[in-house]
Amino acid sequence: MIAVKLPKLQVVAGQKLLIKDVSWQEFEEILEELGDHRASRIAYHQGDLEIRMPLPEHERSKIIIADLVKILLNELDIAYEPYGSTTFKNRSMAQGIEPDDCFYIQNADRMIGKTKIDLESDPPPDLAIEVDVTSKTKLSVYQGLQVPELWRWENNQLRIDVWQNGEYVRSPISPTFPNIPILEIIPKYLKLANTKGTSFAMKAFRADISKICSSI
Repeated sequence: MIAVKLPKLQVVAGQKLLIKDVSWQEFEEILEELGDHRASRIAYHQGDLEIRMPLPEHERSKIIIADLVKILLNELDIAYEPYGSTTFKNRSMAQGIEPDDCFYIQNADRMIGKTKIDLESDPPPDLAIEVDVTSKTKLSVYQGLQVPELWRWENNQLRIDVWQNGEYVRSPISPTFPNIPILEIIPKYLKLANTKGTSFAMKAFRADISKICSSI
């Protein structure tokens, strides 16, 4: 059992708490104790548990990126199932992560209506999004879960990593949106949202994507 009651531990926004030598059973107990309705995010890798408290900058960026992805999927008429910051766990690999946002796309049909996910039998999300403001995403955790495509936003730049041959490889294109210049348009419209407002940016993005889609 966990000796320290986690609700008594305070993690300041922008900071993280690292707990070493946490067994899988203890990890499960911690998740139960923390509950689903919380602002913190967790990452578990072979005994190391990290609890992070995001800043407003982090939350704003991840919401805007996820909304841009939804516009892309809708404009391209691609079916998807959004799973937000769901906790994804793989006991056999001793891995657990809560992405900032994620989507089932290629496997959307398999996930319709699912309220519980077990990576021993269910696929990982097809696209995960991470915003790195005060701490970096641990690729080691994602390697254990084998998420096919990972977007990481840091220092106003987007990086795409694709799972290939047992490792993550940096990619100049998104396999999900191969005909869309993702590395250019995501930073462009995030900047626009921060200067002209989110509603303005979303309307402009939808209009531009409609033009691109009509020419594909």
